[in-house]
Amino acid sequence: MKILSCVIGLSLILGLAAGCRRSEKIEAAPEPTSAAKTQQPANPGTATGTTAVLKAPEAPAANLQPATPAPAMSNTPNEVAVINTTAGEMILEFWTDVAPNTVDNFKKLSRQGFYDGTCFHRIMKNFMIQGGDPKTKDASLESEWGTGDPGYKIKAEFNDRKHVRGVISMARSAQPDSAGSQFFICHGEASSLDGKYTAFGKLMKGDDVLEKIATAPVTASGSGEPSKPTVRVEVQSIKIVPANTVQ
Repeated sequence: MKILSCVIGLSLILGLAAGCRRSEKIEAAPEPTSAAKTQQPANPGTATGTTAVLKAPEAPAANLQPATPAPAMSNTPNEVAVINTTAGEMILEFWTDVAPNTVDNFKKLSRQGFYDGTCFHRIMKNFMIQGGDPKTKDASLESEWGTGDPGYKIKAEFNDRKHVRGVISMARSAQPDSAGSQFFICHGEASSLDGKYTAFGKLMKGDDVLEKIATAPVTASGSGEPSKPTVRVEVQSIKIVPANTVQ
């Protein structure tokens, strides 16, 4: 009987212990509430807390493509770009120290003749002149001007260079890594673009040509913006040459 009592007692103790173990629960981390959202910084010139896109040279976001690595580096610091247009010649120096991949991409496209026959399709006095869209070679595609690219996108190289008169920078959409071939040259100071667009060079000659293009007559574009030139300003060629061959 003593043995039986001990067995029964031991069984009761083990049963209680097992019951306690079954009642334990591991507390999971609280799930974030549906109201929790990532805050977007306000853009310069917009109301605080809004997410409106800064009005600046850009292609529609609908044409975004994944950013691809820039081609292998082949920059030569003493090279410049000679931009021949129907309004005259401009010469650009490159900032390889702050935007090496962007410079390399621009040089590559220029050497391929990619820009030859394009035009400055968007002109805004005291702001900038925008070009580099391959679709501007075809007048029948005018409704699509501003949406073209080389078939790929490059990663942004935002830097501390200021967007002042004569600076060349890459046009893009609201997505940072959405530049491809389109560029703009500042006609006036555009400090609201600093650190948000990839500046990669500056005019060293041809400011008078920039002035001529930027002050050309314009009319309303398809979107209603007063930026469509009434007379075509064509980029006849962009040549990459040693700096010591130009004056």
